[in-house]
Amino acid sequence: QVQLVESGGGSVQAGDSLTLSCAESGRTGTPFVMGWFRRSPGKDREFVAGINRSGNLREYAESVKGRFTISRDKARKTVSLQMNIAKPENTAVYYCAASSNLVPRDAREYEYWGQGAQVTGTA
Repeated sequence: QVQLVESGGGSVQAGDSLTLSCAESGRTGTPFVMGWFRRSPGKDREFVAGINRSGNLREYAESVKGRFTISRDKARKTVSLQMNIAKPENTAVYYCAASSNLVPRDAREYEYWGQGAQVTGTA
């Protein structure tokens, strides 16, 4: 049974940085493509960033490009999302997800999901 567990959520002041981590367990073999999504209050879930199996291809939503960085440690089976220059509008529950497809932006192509980590941006 694949499990994804996020950590590192909390409050972050505008302009500061926060890093989320996601640990995968329950499967061996070919690594998953990993993604981060978020759901802001009153909004639908949206794609934030994705990374391919080898870690050399990254995709970002336009709203976070240049400020967020996704990375992975294949040996430790973790994926991280570093959020720089935080803004209050980044307040959301951030979800880690795993897919067998090639860095999809569509949440429906992700097979496994974590429970989410709350990030609250303050002015």
